[in-house]
Amino acid sequence: MKNVKRDFCYFLIIIGLVLFTTNCKKDTNDKIDPIITWSNPSDIGFGTLLSDIQLNAIANVPGTFVYSPGFGTKLNIGSNQILKLEFSPLDGSKYNNASKTVIINVTDGGIIFNPNLTYGTMTDQEGNVYKTISIGTQTWMAENLRTKHFRNGDFIQNVTDDATWGKLTTGAYCNYKNTNNADTINRLGRLYNWFAVTDSRNIAPLGWHVPSDSEWTTLINFVGGENQAGGEMKEMGTIHWLSPNTGATNSTGFTAISGGLRFSFFGSFTDIGWWANFWTSTSFDDFHALDRGISNMLEKSTHGIDDKTYGLSVRLIKDK
Repeated sequence: MKNVKRDFCYFLIIIGLVLFTTNCKKDTNDKIDPIITWSNPSDIGFGTLLSDIQLNAIANVPGTFVYSPGFGTKLNIGSNQILKLEFSPLDGSKYNNASKTVIINVTDGGIIFNPNLTYGTMTDQEGNVYKTISIGTQTWMAENLRTKHFRNGDFIQNVTDDATWGKLTTGAYCNYKNTNNADTINRLGRLYNWFAVTDSRNIAPLGWHVPSDSEWTTLINFVGGENQAGGEMKEMGTIHWLSPNTGATNSTGFTAISGGLRFSFFGSFTDIGWWANFWTSTSFDDFHALDRGISNMLEKSTHGIDDKTYGLSVRLIKDK
């Protein structure tokens, strides 16, 4: 009889262990997989450091995001490079860990022109060659000016000192943040004050000139007006523009890129990725001149007034 009771006890213990194990497995299997949302990022140019623009996954539950490669990494040039996320939910008893991968392309950073349009070329007095594009009855540069010489061969002074820049009353140029990187200068062009733009020695080569405000208006109106002109004139993607680059189609081929800006006060640099600001040859008063602007956040173009000592980008227009 004792053996029967003992065997029965063993039986109950075994059943209990089975039920316990089954429940443990059931609890483990019932944990929920988090939903991770992360799309393939837009192409970036070589030299762009990974940031929250690319590493921007979101989850439907709180947790920790660990990216590989991580923030601040400079990737090599190449296509279909893998970015990986390891996600650890805050409530590990209810949710499983999760991972996700996306791919990103790193280009050489060159300007992306409209492949459906036919471009011409123009050579400045220094020998630099630029793409040009016909828009309506006008022909424009499709790249930012980068000459260091006036038409007669004289040097345009290069002013790097911050305090000196804002006090100038004669023509000068600078590179964004005074970089000497040839590839950056070739893509972004140089920044000029208004005195360089209107110097009688001419910043433009023979057959070209700095556009007046009314010539900019002709371009903007042909594109469809200020409310949509920015999008029609901007380079697509986020190589030279910060996200979201609203409305960018570059349907005109103008291919505006953000070359940054230099303030007159303190001579500081700003706006790279945010704005493209272009001088007109039209003065507003003794201290200010008219300019045109395009933003990464806007589909429209803007019509502005800035100090003549600002450093802005320049696009030339062909003489008629």
